[in-house]
Amino acid sequence: MSAPLGCKLVGRWWIVEADIWDRAYLDLCGPAAVVIDADGRGEIAFGAMQATLDVEYGPTSIAFTWIGFDEGDEVSGEGYAELLDDGSIEIEFEYDSGDEAVLKAKRDKFSTAC
Repeated sequence: MSAPLGCKLVGRWWIVEADIWDRAYLDLCGPAAVVIDADGRGEIAFGAMQATLDVEYGPTSIAFTWIGFDEGDEVSGEGYAELLDDGSIEIEFEYDSGDEAVLKAKRDKFSTAC
C-alpha cells in the first residue's frame, strides 16, 4: 500500500527514549532508528533487534507488522505509531511473545515527510 497524499510519518526517525529500556540499550548496536518508507515498507533497529516493517498508513499514524532478529533469534510482532503535537512520534511496539514497549522518536533533521 502506498502512503497517502500528505503523509506525516514517512522518513527517518531517531528513537530517543523507551519506557522499559535505557539509552545505552537502545543504541547498543548502533543508533536506534525507525525508517518509514512510502511504499508500504520500513525498518526498525534498537538494542540487538533489527526488523522490517509492513506498513498501513493513516494521515498522522501508521499501523505495522514486523519480523526480524533479536540477538540472533527470529522475532515478530505488530505496532502502531502516531504523530504527537510536538512533532515527535510515539510508537507502541509489541512482540508476539507478549512483551510491549512504548518508544518515542524524533525526525531526522535531514529527513522530510512526503
